[in-house]
Amino acid sequence: MFELNATHDPQRRSWLPSANASDTPFPIQNLPLGVFLRQGQRHVGVAIGQHIFDLTAAQHFHLFTGDAATALKSLASGQLNALMALPESFSSALREQLSGHLAVGASSQSMVSALSSTLLPELSQVEMCLPASIGDYTDFLTSEYHTERHGRFKGLKDPLPAAFKSLPIAYHGRASSIRVSGSPVVRPRGQFKDAAGATKFGPAQMMDFELELAVFVGQGNALSEPIALKDAQKHLFGYCLLNDWSAKSIQWWEQVLGPFLGKSFMSSISPWVVSSEALRPFRSKPQARGPKDPALLPYLSDPLDQSHGGLEIEVQAFIHSEKQRAEHLQAQRITTSHLKHLYWTFAQMLAHHSSNGCNMNPGDLMGSGTISGPTDDARACITEITEAGKKPLTLSSGERRTALEDGDQIILSAWAKKAGHVSIGFGDCVGTIHPSVGDTALDV
Repeated sequence: MFELNATHDPQRRSWLPSANASDTPFPIQNLPLGVFLRQGQRHVGVAIGQHIFDLTAAQHFHLFTGDAATALKSLASGQLNALMALPESFSSALREQLSGHLAVGASSQSMVSALSSTLLPELSQVEMCLPASIGDYTDFLTSEYHTERHGRFKGLKDPLPAAFKSLPIAYHGRASSIRVSGSPVVRPRGQFKDAAGATKFGPAQMMDFELELAVFVGQGNALSEPIALKDAQKHLFGYCLLNDWSAKSIQWWEQVLGPFLGKSFMSSISPWVVSSEALRPFRSKPQARGPKDPALLPYLSDPLDQSHGGLEIEVQAFIHSEKQRAEHLQAQRITTSHLKHLYWTFAQMLAHHSSNGCNMNPGDLMGSGTISGPTDDARACITEITEAGKKPLTLSSGERRTALEDGDQIILSAWAKKAGHVSIGFGDCVGTIHPSVGDTALDV
C-alpha cells in the first residue's frame, strides 16, 4: 500500500528544466492532477514545473497504453470523478507512464517536445477550476490544540469535548459553496451579538481563515457497508489545501447543532490534487496518544495506520493586506504548523465517517480541521493568533488585526518534506476578502 516505485526516485529528473528547480512545488516526483480552462473547454492536466501536461489534448496522440489509456478515457468529462472511482491501479499506471514521458532520456521526448504548444501550456496562462464535482463535504476537528483553545475562548468549563479523544468529530459542510483558489471571498451577512450584547444582523464583524488540508474520496462504498480502517487508504484519492473561511461572530452565536451560516458562505481549495501515491515517501507515524487517553475502539485501530497513518507535511499561512500590497510589502507569514499535530489520521476520519453505513462517493471532500500546533507560531487561525481579540496581530504595514478586514488576502501553502526525498508542494490556496453585498436596510 505504501511501497515506493520509480516515480518516487529522488534521482529522477525531467527534461523540462523548470521541473528540476529546487523551489518548484511540482517536480517530476509530484505530478498532481487538476482541471483548467482552455479555449473555453475544461481540460484535465498535470502540473510539472511551470507547465501543465494537458491530458485532454494527449488523447489524440496515443501516448498511453493499457490501464493508463483507460484512466485517460475516464477524464473525458473534464473532471476527476470518474478516475477517482477507478481502482488506484489505473491512476498509478497513468502516473507511471506520464513520469516516463517527462523523464530525462524518455524515448517520447522529441515527440512531446515538438507538440509542446499543444501538450504543455504554461501554468501562468490558464484559469484553474475545481478539480472534481464535490457532492458532499465534511469538515473534521482533529487538532487538540485548536479545539482546546477555542473551548477556553468560549469560556467552556471543559474546553476539550468529552468525545474528542474517542472519535473524530466533524460537521457536514456545504459543498455548493466550495470555490477554487483565487475566487473572491465576499463577507457574509448574518445574525450575531455585538459588543454590547445586542442581537444584530449585518456584515459579519469577525472574519477568520482556517488553515486545513483536505482529502478527496476515491472509490466509495455502498450504503450500509462501512469502510474498514485497514482498507481506508485505498479509498483516499488525493489531497489539497483547504481554507474553511469562518464568520466567527455569526458562528459563535448560532452554533447549537454545529456550524451553519458562519461557515456555509464559502470554502476555498487549492486547484491541484496531490495523489496519495505521490505522498507515499512522506508517510509517518501519527501523533502518539497520551497514557491517560482512552484506548482506541477496534474499528479505529489498525497496525498499519498506527505506523504509517501520518503525513510529513508542513503548512503555512500568510496575510497580504490591501495596504501591504499598495506599499509593495511582501505577504507576511503568520502561521507555520505541521500535520503531525493532528490527533486523528485521514484514514481514521474516513473509517469513522462510514462506520454507521454512510455511503461515500468519488469526489467527496473531507477536511482535516484547523491544523494548529502547541506553540504560538503554530496557531492556524486569527482567533487563536490574537487570543480571541485580546492580543492584536501587528502587520508589517503597521496595521493591527483582531479579525480579517476587507481587502485582506490569505495565502495558504503546504510542502511534503522528508530527508532523502524530493520535497513536493501543493500550490497556493489564495482568497481575498471583499465587502459584503445585500440590502443594507436589513441591517439592524
